[in-house]
Amino acid sequence: MPQDIRYVAIGDSFTEGVGDELPDGSVRGWADLVAQGWADSRAAAISYANLAIRGKLMQPIVEEQLERALALRPTHLSFNGGGNDMLRPRTPIARIADAFSHVLRRCDEEGVTMIVLSGANPSAQLPLAGLIQRRGDELSRAVTDRIRGRHDLVVALNWPDRELSDPSFWSADRLHMNARGHHRVAARVLEALGEQPPTEWWRLEEEDTAVALGRGRYFREHLGPWLRRRLTGTSSGDGREPKFADWLTVEPR
Repeated sequence: MPQDIRYVAIGDSFTEGVGDELPDGSVRGWADLVAQGWADSRAAAISYANLAIRGKLMQPIVEEQLERALALRPTHLSFNGGGNDMLRPRTPIARIADAFSHVLRRCDEEGVTMIVLSGANPSAQLPLAGLIQRRGDELSRAVTDRIRGRHDLVVALNWPDRELSDPSFWSADRLHMNARGHHRVAARVLEALGEQPPTEWWRLEEEDTAVALGRGRYFREHLGPWLRRRLTGTSSGDGREPKFADWLTVEPR
């Protein structure tokens, strides 16, 4: 009989699915897509939970989500974090990597297969592009060093994917991927799991409704609010609960 899959995702907005908004205002994202694609590829139901919350720094992800996720007794745990820390130049990359190593150690102790992801690279379309590129490269190298020789992990690295940096994969805020980007990430994760993703997920047709904001509107609607949150010490995730805090059964289509 095939193994019962119990997959839990932890992280920040990338894993929550921000940027891949559905008509009802909820978000989907690559982790939801992986759960459905995994069930479809296996032709068997899987259990899925997602504890990720937008705006979270690495340490709160580890402190608030990791043990809660492991208490669900998953077979697989996906983890990505550090994107929000990386945008704070004074945060040492080594501190972010140390938190990653802690998650890996806890998964080893609990016998959970860890799915390691890096986020995609948005730097080409953002202010301070050179700084973001450099910090992202440093974080990518640090994480890669921590998993070198670990062939028992599921590794899906998106930072080196140059195609994902194209604006057609990103939402209007230029910081979160749109549905097209989330589908490509989901395809990479499923391939890393040894499953067969739908071919079209790698490169969905571009949406005619994509929003290209001018400089002034972009600063007013996206960059300005982001800067205000940094200055006031608030987060877009304050007061939010995980969208799937307990197991959800995902049936194959």
